[in-house]
Amino acid sequence: MDTAFWQKSFASEVESVVPAYDLVSVVILAVPWCTGTIIGLAGRAIEKTPIWFDYPNLLTETQVNSGLVMPFVLRSLLGQGATTGLLVLIFMAITSTVSSSVIAVSSIISLDFYRSYINPEASDRKVLKVSHFGVVGHGCFMAGFAIMLQYAGATNNWSTYFRPIIACPGIFPLMLTLLWSRQTKAAAILSPILGLISGVATWLSLSYVWGGKIDIQTTQQQLPGLYGAIVSFFSPALFSVVISLARSSRFDWREFLRIDLIEDSTQPSTALPSLQNSKEDITDLSRPAKATQAVIGEKDQSVVDAEAKSGLVSPATSFSTGSGNLDDITHPFSVQTIRHIKKWRNYAAGYFVLNLLVTVVFWPVPLYRDWIFTLPFFKGWVTMAIIWHFAAMMAVIVYPVWDGRYVISTVLKGISKEQSSGRQKS
Repeated sequence: MDTAFWQKSFASEVESVVPAYDLVSVVILAVPWCTGTIIGLAGRAIEKTPIWFDYPNLLTETQVNSGLVMPFVLRSLLGQGATTGLLVLIFMAITSTVSSSVIAVSSIISLDFYRSYINPEASDRKVLKVSHFGVVGHGCFMAGFAIMLQYAGATNNWSTYFRPIIACPGIFPLMLTLLWSRQTKAAAILSPILGLISGVATWLSLSYVWGGKIDIQTTQQQLPGLYGAIVSFFSPALFSVVISLARSSRFDWREFLRIDLIEDSTQPSTALPSLQNSKEDITDLSRPAKATQAVIGEKDQSVVDAEAKSGLVSPATSFSTGSGNLDDITHPFSVQTIRHIKKWRNYAAGYFVLNLLVTVVFWPVPLYRDWIFTLPFFKGWVTMAIIWHFAAMMAVIVYPVWDGRYVISTVLKGISKEQSSGRQKS
């Protein structure tokens, strides 16, 4: 679960997030399937020819498992500049992922752990300091863990099979946390842990059965990793439902309206001042102030809702306090907006089921048998991979530019106007 996706989705409009992420879920297959097919076949085709970068030496199993096929192919066909470009792309991808991971982990440490269990009365400044320590600590942990894997002999292939085993257990419990009001606290905590234990047990036991021992070589086999990931992915759903129904309860979604805003008081505030009198009763903060109600009366409700999401209206209408009676809390969005969000939520949930069935069941399972591709099927497979790859490029590179053409045009016109006025003044 890439934390960057979660952070971006929370900061965007639902009608933009759901279609965009659904599109990404389709084109993302271009990375493992299309790129692997194209680069792998290219490597097979030129590996024994003088074109090959390291001719007459062939790729070893360790080099293949370490992910060196792509740089070798690019170096052989396009020269050293291509490998430099690949290194830049890898660096950008890693820094983006690490950045979002560090932010997420530091927030978990400071808010979900430190402020919730160690020091509930901690000031915002103290929480921010703990968050900074979390950034440094998580960065050191990632660096140390990577060095450990390197010295242990783990390859990119090993980490590829190991990663879903430890990442998948949280998917279904997190989904049920957001979509199912009957999931209990115990289920949300225990089901990912039980799923992780089940997945690791499956992975290691099958590695021992099929490899005769447990080491780096046997644990990077494909089938043990596949079955371990499947168990890690699906078993938490079963655990969560069983644990929740064992001691049934129902969560009040209005609890999410209790949002604590963490600010650094030493820095200038970027928020607009509240129109609410700070001396009034705390439960009154959840009700729009008179001035804000006047604004709502003058503006279209959808505009106000959009402003509330982006923080352009009084904090009294864009978030609620962390205390007070839930019945006294006024939701910041209108009934129409809530209905609109629920519609997209249902669409996203339905698409997830469809996507899961197609990409995990209907497509790969029929191919999982003792069957060798026929020549026509193989040609169609490769052709489809190439088409899919170009479609992904259009969706990721070209379409965002087209979709944001009006915003880009507005920005360019503003820059041009600013430069023109500057030249006139000079």
